Amino acid sequence: MTGWIAVAGLGPGDEGLVTPEVSAMLAEASDVVGYIPYVARVALRAGLTAHPSDNRVELDRANLALNMAAEGRRVAVVSSGDPGVFAMAAAVFEALEARPDPAAFDIRVLPGITAMLAAAARLGAPLGHDFCAINLSDNLKPWDLIERRLRLAAQAGFAMAFYNPRSRSRPHQFARALDVLREECGGGRLISFARAVSTPEEALQTVTLAEAVPEMADMRTVVILGNPDTRRIGRFVYTPRVAG
Repeated sequence: MTGWIAVAGLGPGDEGLVTPEVSAMLAEASDVVGYIPYVARVALRAGLTAHPSDNRVELDRANLALNMAAEGRRVAVVSSGDPGVFAMAAAVFEALEARPDPAAFDIRVLPGITAMLAAAARLGAPLGHDFCAINLSDNLKPWDLIERRLRLAAQAGFAMAFYNPRSRSRPHQFARALDVLREECGGGRLISFARAVSTPEEALQTVTLAEAVPEMADMRTVVILGNPDTRRIGRFVYTPRVAG
């Protein structure tokens, strides 16, 4: 098999945050596969064919990429942020697992700057100690499991980064998540809302859990909850390296 697949992260939005490794790969690719807005971020050129698709068809995209690689094509599967963080890398390997000859495929995963880390950098250093990341979408897991993980992470004292906090189809779930966090953490914990980081629409806001309301987040927002030691210094939020 002469084709290959590169599963690549395009970073949070700013072209300057796309890694040189990813840029070099895109210059060699014959095809680019991904969710419509992510494929739109890749500059088309002669010899590069775009295959955009809608959300929630990750396995279809992965299988398309595998089929084209089997035909000898050089396929870029793109995600925003990092492809291994709630993105396409896992879907590609899930599809690969069902193939009779998985070892025949040349697959690379090229890291990118996650929205979580880009948001943390803008805010200061809210993830300066132990932290976890939780996807609040219940598309692929039940809400009961999400709530259990929220409670356990809060009880363990982790800082937390939340992806996909609030969509039009499930606006009530982030309200419930805030209620759970207030039950476990109290109202004084700092929580930051970082929307569209590194784009012209970027907006940052830090409040206490008591002040947080669901409308502060949407699907372009990464939410970062500090741990019990997280504090503010001027416009910055940081979590000390030594636990109190």
